[in-house]
Amino acid sequence: MTAVPLATKAGVRRRASTGQLTGTWALLRLALRRDRIVVPVWVLVLGGSFSSVGTSISSLYESPAQRAELAASMNGNSSVRVMYGPVFGDSVGGLVSWRMLAFGAALAAVMSLVVVVRHTREEEETGRQEMLSSAMVGRRAPLTAALLTALIANAGLALVIAAGMAGSGAGGAGAVALATAVAGVGLLFACTAAIAAQFTESGRLAKGVTAAVVGAAFVLKAAGDSATDDGSSLLTWLSPLGWAENVRPYADERWWVLLLIGGAVAVQCLVAYALTGRRDVGMSFLAARPGPARGRMSTAWDLAIRLQRGALLGWTASFAVVGFVFGGLADGAADLVGDNEKARDIFERMGGQSGLTDAFLASMVSVLGTVAALYIAASVLRLHGEETAGRAEPVLAGGVGRLRWAGGHLLIAFGGAALIMVVGGLGLAAGYGHALPAVLGACLVQLPAVWLLGGITALLHGAIPKAAPASWGVVGLCLALGWIGPALDLPQPVMDASPFTHLPKLPGAGMEWGPVLLLTALSAALVAAASAALRRRDLVT
Repeated sequence: MTAVPLATKAGVRRRASTGQLTGTWALLRLALRRDRIVVPVWVLVLGGSFSSVGTSISSLYESPAQRAELAASMNGNSSVRVMYGPVFGDSVGGLVSWRMLAFGAALAAVMSLVVVVRHTREEEETGRQEMLSSAMVGRRAPLTAALLTALIANAGLALVIAAGMAGSGAGGAGAVALATAVAGVGLLFACTAAIAAQFTESGRLAKGVTAAVVGAAFVLKAAGDSATDDGSSLLTWLSPLGWAENVRPYADERWWVLLLIGGAVAVQCLVAYALTGRRDVGMSFLAARPGPARGRMSTAWDLAIRLQRGALLGWTASFAVVGFVFGGLADGAADLVGDNEKARDIFERMGGQSGLTDAFLASMVSVLGTVAALYIAASVLRLHGEETAGRAEPVLAGGVGRLRWAGGHLLIAFGGAALIMVVGGLGLAAGYGHALPAVLGACLVQLPAVWLLGGITALLHGAIPKAAPASWGVVGLCLALGWIGPALDLPQPVMDASPFTHLPKLPGAGMEWGPVLLLTALSAALVAAASAALRRRDLVT
């Protein structure tokens, strides 16, 4: 046997490695083109919120003494530390980091997991990746393009955060540390999503697994922060969000923690690349379990429950926990605000002028309502996903009509929104310790606005299916107006763009049935129009 020179073997390995990345740049350009609207919106809204919070803090706490008092009171309140973590610095930048770092990093993680799963597992699930792979596309090119897209998105987010903080007067090394920590966590969970995509056969499950890891990271950080006020708990250090927190922007930055984040990114990236080279396109390491030989789902309603029950259970559990945490903060609302009249004005704009505790509860109820809008949009858009993936066509080819098929999903979406608001109200009342009827009623009053956004999503899917994902922009606008609008004191005509603005500020304020009934009627009309449009148009192919 003739020996093969080592140099020849090395050349073969290099050519094989290069061949596995063939087509990466073409796929990257395709991914950036597909995400040319969604990713910039994520980056600008999330990145801009940091500077918006900085402007708000500067106006609320103008003197160093006020900021130092706020930092001391926040560190002394374990319930607040559960939500936001400890305060490491009492400058404007330090308070922005305390208020936004954990949530901003978690949202960057969500953005990243959506991007990576969309361009990996979802491409394989729909069959598009198999078609692309028939051309000159290497085995690892799709994963590389997806991770590069996530890298570009997080780099853009870091630039927006750093520029925004500098523009608000809190630039310097702290702004760089804050922006890098947020983007680093986002990239870390992009790699987590890349690994999850190798083990699951559906994009929905890959997103769910990665989102569960993000949630577990937040819970670990919250548990650690409740125990200590300096971020030194072991539980905090077990969470990537805790790593970001311990970078400590604007408070003698710990740059070495960023190396920990970078190391986790590198390790997960290597694992994802190793896994993707050991499976066929469309396959996964954990194959889906086959169903029973004889079907147990006899109606469209059974199918909708089977498809959406996991998400509904997850949302229900989350609302119970979040409601309980919010309720536990109610008694300390006066301590949170103190004598700061501007902070009191913000709570009153969010929750009415019926007393600080009631205003705080009403503002928390409004937060639950706007978050429930995310659930109903995702649940209604499941119709769009089933249709574009080609799974709806076999169902409709049988004896199931379009309205029965859509009705099952819409019932889960609208009924599920009611369920999670009830559970959130029960959790809020349990954390508060009393006032169950008032708090539960306030949560139910949020439903007409939530349903209206669900109706808009249904109408977009029924009439203009290609524009259905734009419903996320509508929901995002309502979230921004509800969460940031009061702090920025936006004009009332701008605030009126959100249906939540027109609801009575319960508990505490008087009940107003007019807006509630009007929004409910509009929701029903939108669903009816969506059903009529769905019956007339062709299926998306």
